[in-house]
Amino acid sequence: RNAGRFLKEAGAHAVKLEGGRRISDTVRIIVEAGIPVMGHIGYTPQSTYQFGDHIVQGKDAESADRLLEDALALQAAGVFAVVLECVPTEVSEYITRSLSIPTIGIGAGPHCDGQVLVFHDLVGWSVDGPFKFVKQYAHLNEILTKAVSDYTEDVKAERFPTDAHAFHMKREQAERLSSRVHECKRS
Repeated sequence: RNAGRFLKEAGAHAVKLEGGRRISDTVRIIVEAGIPVMGHIGYTPQSTYQFGDHIVQGKDAESADRLLEDALALQAAGVFAVVLECVPTEVSEYITRSLSIPTIGIGAGPHCDGQVLVFHDLVGWSVDGPFKFVKQYAHLNEILTKAVSDYTEDVKAERFPTDAHAFHMKREQAERLSSRVHECKRS
């Protein structure tokens, strides 16, 4: 029901679900309802607390095989693509070559069919430093922090706003209002 609401009310074109074999039945039901689903395996941010500090998934052959089993289960359930997040490049190549649907990498090396980065990471708008797999194309956090600090200082020092940042009434209207202002007492 919620997946349908995303399409109808939010204008989404698809939904993305994290997990592999354990969610494949849910994926199948959603796909059979006519809702496109993208899978997501490897590091799954909504499950961060299950992994603790172990962000990179599939560091050995056995766990790589489990990730492939997850990807194959999602493919069989009907996903149109699978996101591979924070997996070694060898694992992303292994999974990409094994699937007939596209893979999208985020911290999964160059062998995926497509790539994605979180916008805030890409433009350096994150408070925390970037993950190893992020290439920052700008450093907006520094710029934005300075802008907010400068604004705060200008307001406190009464350098902003100035008359240049204000709107004014026509002279006649201002004079009419001025006579009323003098009649009012300030509380």
